Parts: sequence; C-alpha cells; structure tokens
Amino acid sequence: MKHSLPIKLLAYAAATLVSVFFVFPYLWMVSASFKSTEAILTRPLQLIPDVISFKAYESLAIMSGIPLSTYVWNSLWITFASTIFTLVTTAFGAYALYRAPKLPGFNILRVGFLLVIMYPYMLLILPVYLVMFKLGLLGTMTGIILFLSVGPIQFFLFEQFFRSIPHEVIEAAQMDNASEAKILLRVVAPMSRPVVMTVTLITILLNWAQWFPVLVISRSTDTYTLPVALLSLNSELGVNFQGIMALATLTTAPVVVIYLLTQKYVIEGMISGAVKG
Repeated sequence: MKHSLPIKLLAYAAATLVSVFFVFPYLWMVSASFKSTEAILTRPLQLIPDVISFKAYESLAIMSGIPLSTYVWNSLWITFASTIFTLVTTAFGAYALYRAPKLPGFNILRVGFLLVIMYPYMLLILPVYLVMFKLGLLGTMTGIILFLSVGPIQFFLFEQFFRSIPHEVIEAAQMDNASEAKILLRVVAPMSRPVVMTVTLITILLNWAQWFPVLVISRSTDTYTLPVALLSLNSELGVNFQGIMALATLTTAPVVVIYLLTQKYVIEGMISGAVKG
C-alpha cells in the first residue's frame, strides 16, 4: 500500500506524456490555421499565435468555384444517409442470420462480410466502379451513399450482439405466441440500444472521413465532401499551409466533438455485448 501512490503518480505521468504526444499535432494544426504562413515556417512549435488571423478561413468561402457550404452539406447528407442505410441493412441482416443460420447461403454471406473487413476500400474500387457504371450511378449522391453503406464491421458487431442474447428470452416470447416482428421490435430492439449506439457512432466517424470512394465515384466537384475538398486544396495550393490547416480543422472538428461527447457510450456498447460471442 505504501508504494501504491508513487506507482499511481508514475502511471498518470506516463499517460499524460503519451496523451500530449498524440494531442500536440492536432493542437498545432488548429493553431496553424490562425497563423500567417511566415509564422508557421519561422516558429513552427509555437502553439499560441502572436497575432490571430482569420484570413485562411475567409479564403475557404469559395474553393474551385464551389461554396464551402456545398461541401459541408454533401458531407452531412452523405454521412447521415449512409449511416441510416448501414444501420438498417446490417441490423436486419445480422438478425436474420442469428435467427436462421442454417438457411442456404447465409454462412457464405457471413464469411463474405468477414473477408471484406480484411480488405481496404482501395481494393474494392474497381469492381464497385464497374457496378456503379452499369447501374448508372457514377457521379451521383446515391452511388456514394450505397458504396459507403457496405458495413462489414457493423454487421459483425450486430451479429455478435445477437448471439449474446439468451435463447431463453426468445423462447419465452415464442411461448406467448409472439410473432417474429413482435420479438424483434418488443424484445430484441430494446436490448439492442447499446450496440445500436455503438454502430451508429462508428459508422458516422468512418463515413465522415472517407475520401477515396467519393473521389472515385464523383464526376464533378458538386458531389465532393470536405475530406475530398481538403485533398483538392492540398493539390492546388501546395504550400499554402494556412489554408490547408484551416480546412483540416473544419473537417476534423465535428469528428473530435462527437467522439469526445460519445466515447463513454461506445465503450459501454462494446462492454455490453457488442463484441461478445
């Protein structure tokens, strides 16, 4: 017991150093967005600017002839729609697999979802591009939303959660002559709130940050999101550190805020059974 306090202090000190190591680059980015290019290059490690400038944010009002509000709206709409679609398809698909795992093709479907987890989006771009071309969805919001709605991780989380539900609960509902719809809506759905919250937040964070699929499927800047606009800004201006840092701050700020406000619920969802099985 005598050594517990020094050990705790040492642990907190180590955790603080690690946190500073990871947080400093983000704080530097935010600080650089309010600096001049000269200040960024001459005093790169200074976090508090001598003079705060909003010039970089003002220059982002129009990018490539497109208002900043268009990129913001595209990001919000694509993230919202793809999140809803992902929740519905993966939840119902995982529940169907949980209730009838021996149906023909279900096991292949599960293995397929698990295999997709191991492959990055870039390896799936060519087949998806051909499918979108055949369906006439290239350059459309619908095509981008459908692509981002492929959620193997979300499917896996839902499936593992449903497997953790005791079979006695389902059998008790069946003995009361409850239909499959009632079992899902009145028994399973209330129990699934933690995993639904977890999957929702994970999907929002993943889809908000996606840029490569959007860049491939889009045919014009009208369907670009904030991450794609950031990439375009980087290629156009190159050394305009101030503008790049300002747009990067605008792009990442919503994700940081959402994560800080909801990380507790994500952890609770994981612990409550989202990764059990």
